[in-house]
Amino acid sequence: MLKLCVGAERVEDLAHRQATHWHGEPRHVTRMWPKREAELLNGGSIYWIFKGLVLARQRILGLEATRGDDGIERCALILDPMIVRTQAQPRRAFQGWRYLDAKDAPADIPEGRDHEEPLPPDLARALAEMGLR
Repeated sequence: MLKLCVGAERVEDLAHRQATHWHGEPRHVTRMWPKREAELLNGGSIYWIFKGLVLARQRILGLEATRGDDGIERCALILDPMIVRTQAQPRRAFQGWRYLDAKDAPADIPEGRDHEEPLPPDLARALAEMGLR
């Protein structure tokens, strides 16, 4: 699943928001219940887009019905607290979320390199568009 990470410019911003807001069990609440629920719960992830680049993912551990203050029922994606950095992959902006086929998903950054300082977004985007990650 692809989702814009609204209000966060960096992966660290997402991690901080989840740590301070959800206290251990991060979730993302969405209006629609995914039709491809079985696929998402069988090792699926939410891939986060920051400023036009997919840069991270989190495994989806479960789905839970939740009701907002407005009385409308929504779907909460229960997420693994571990955020995995991925190779930069450019993506255009869109509303809501989109399904992402496994064959099109960006690769995880190899263990040991995931704590390196990320490239500036413009450079990462240019390299990804050239196929150089």
